[in-house]
Amino acid sequence: MGSILPAAKAPKSDPTAAMSFLDHLEELRWRLIKGLAGIVGGIIIAFFFSDFFIKDFILGPARADFFMYQIMPINAVDLDMISRRLPGQFFTYWGTLIIVGLIIGSPYMIFQMWAFIEPALESGEKIQTFLNAMFITTFFLLGISFGYFILVPFAVQFFTQFIIDDMIRNEFDVNEYFTSVAVWTLACGIIFQLPVISWFLSKVGLLDPDTMKKFRRHAIIAALMLAAVLTPPDPVSQIMIAIPIIVLYQFSIFLSRVAMKRRKKEMERAFTGEENKD
Repeated sequence: MGSILPAAKAPKSDPTAAMSFLDHLEELRWRLIKGLAGIVGGIIIAFFFSDFFIKDFILGPARADFFMYQIMPINAVDLDMISRRLPGQFFTYWGTLIIVGLIIGSPYMIFQMWAFIEPALESGEKIQTFLNAMFITTFFLLGISFGYFILVPFAVQFFTQFIIDDMIRNEFDVNEYFTSVAVWTLACGIIFQLPVISWFLSKVGLLDPDTMKKFRRHAIIAALMLAAVLTPPDPVSQIMIAIPIIVLYQFSIFLSRVAMKRRKKEMERAFTGEENKD
């Protein structure tokens, strides 16, 4: 005889619980394929707008009329460049557009990688995955923007106008210029992931705000040293780079505190749920 009581709702199962190791590999493979498809799409966009990205974007800071020089306290001059190798401009052209395409396609790659990782850490809901991917992407793009609009103009003009003697003329290799712009810009994008790292490490219990406060002085010294490495030996540019890094560290402490509170509430909720079951 069938029961007249309503059937109990089955608990939501973890989508990763029943997956075998091979299933995880298959999932990772498809995530990588989708992410790489986004990167390829970004590269296609970069080649479609190649004139803009090469002439206006990459070569912009090499010109004295670059709009940031009207804002920054820099007496800018044009940068003279030459190509010393036969295939130099060819490889520089292709390499630069590939890097630009990687930056354009990186948000979709980040989304796919986080969609693979997050089910092991949180709920795995699509909206949560999207928000976390946007969180990572936003700080990456902020770092890219800071590197391109602040660090690159200062560095380019410093090295352009640094002369040991009047008999020596600065003529820079085009490949070195493009490589330097890419490295400086991407380095800032990576540095700006500090709040993201702080948030997720705190959320899994590997970091706490008290520890970050304890090492704040060390972080300030590290920021000054990092600024000295990334920028020319110019106190103004070093301070302009160090201050945002220090601000990022302070913001990371705040995010760590918020993440720890959320983690504590989730643990209390889970513990209360277990007690209710007992």
